[in-house]
Amino acid sequence: QVQLVESGGGLVQAGGSLRLSCAASGLTFSRYAMGWFRQAPGKEREFVATISWSAGSTTYVDSVKGRFTISRDNAKNTVYLQMNSLKPEDTAVYYCAARNSRVVAIGRYDYDYWGQGTQVTVSS
Repeated sequence: QVQLVESGGGLVQAGGSLRLSCAASGLTFSRYAMGWFRQAPGKEREFVATISWSAGSTTYVDSVKGRFTISRDNAKNTVYLQMNSLKPEDTAVYYCAARNSRVVAIGRYDYDYWGQGTQVTVSS
């Protein structure tokens, strides 16, 4: 059974930083591209960042470029999202997702497995 468990969310002031983690089990992690999505209240779930199986390729939504960094540790079956210079508009539930492919994708329907999400709240 595949499980993705996010952690690291919380409340932070604008300009602060958080590091999200997503621990994966029940799959061959190194064969999967991984992604982070977020969903704010009343809005659609949107793509944030993705990373290929080897970490050789990453893609970000324009609104987080230069502030967020996605990375992975295949030995620990974990993907990370380092979030710096946080803004109130980054407030959302952040979801980790796994795609059964070594190639990255940005569409939510391109991903096969999802975590339960972790809340990130940025106060102004």
